[in-house]
Amino acid sequence: MDSSRKRRSSPTIADVAELAGVSRAIASRALSSENRPVSADKRARVLEAAEKLGFKPNLLARSLTTKTVNLIAVIVNHIHDFSDLDLFDLLIGEIQSIGKQVIFLRVGSVERIEDFLRNGVAYHVDAALVFSDFADAASVRKMFRSDDVLMLNGMHDGSSPSVVPDEAIGIAEAVADAAAKGVRSAALVTGRVSSPVEQQRIANYKAEMAKRGIRLLAELRGDYSYQSGRLAAQSPEWPTPDAVFCTSDAMAMGVMDVHREAFPDSNPERFRLYGFDNLSLTDFEAYPISSIGYDKGAYVAEILRFLSDPAAFADGRADVTVPTFFVPRATS
Repeated sequence: MDSSRKRRSSPTIADVAELAGVSRAIASRALSSENRPVSADKRARVLEAAEKLGFKPNLLARSLTTKTVNLIAVIVNHIHDFSDLDLFDLLIGEIQSIGKQVIFLRVGSVERIEDFLRNGVAYHVDAALVFSDFADAASVRKMFRSDDVLMLNGMHDGSSPSVVPDEAIGIAEAVADAAAKGVRSAALVTGRVSSPVEQQRIANYKAEMAKRGIRLLAELRGDYSYQSGRLAAQSPEWPTPDAVFCTSDAMAMGVMDVHREAFPDSNPERFRLYGFDNLSLTDFEAYPISSIGYDKGAYVAEILRFLSDPAAFADGRADVTVPTFFVPRATS
């Protein structure tokens, strides 16, 4: 191949190595997204050569060598809740920081999972992160033909661990706050009760209300979305409680907008309002809703720990928990 034709073709790792004056093995290590041994001087020469040549690594070829594809599957029911945006923006950024990319798989129903399995749909990924409460661990392992599955929906088995917020702490603090302010009756606006996480969340609220002598007047069903909060607040079954607890901030926002007249200058006049998720939006004047949050950085760090070393979760700690906390704002 003459030099003019070589310049017209896509540059290879051999071209980069030749220009940098190093071996192909060293050039490959210097360009790897993983922390592989190579001197700072040689790494700098390889990076400069790659930039000069316009070299782009062949990810498919690399995957055949490393047995990885640098793809992480994130399985969700859907994305329509503000809390999804807050969490996934952080999560995707952190996953990309370790040289991997994300593919989202929207499940939406149990039937959809069965459809994937029946039709043999499978993706080659390094690991799967399961947020959907329609997906059980065994089905996900089968779907991806991989044991590296982390359950973020509160469900795990002997082969797939879980990372979840410890919601009992924050819920106890929120209900205690309400009781200390004279709340004696409450309504509870819940999310999807088929979710094991939501079932436990509801049980925690009810236990704390009973402990504090707060009577539950009504339990209204939503799906965590803003719209479902509005519908609950407009329901004929809407009671006249001292406080309303919502199991998502988005639903609390819907409740607040329907009853804006009850919150002059965002302060409670007829009932106190509590959300859940501690969304970034609640830090601003439009929706200063008291909420329950958790350290999303710590939560994502546990996920990254799993992605970096799945074997580290095989130490008997099938459930890893991140503590929650109560954040008081104007609506309470």
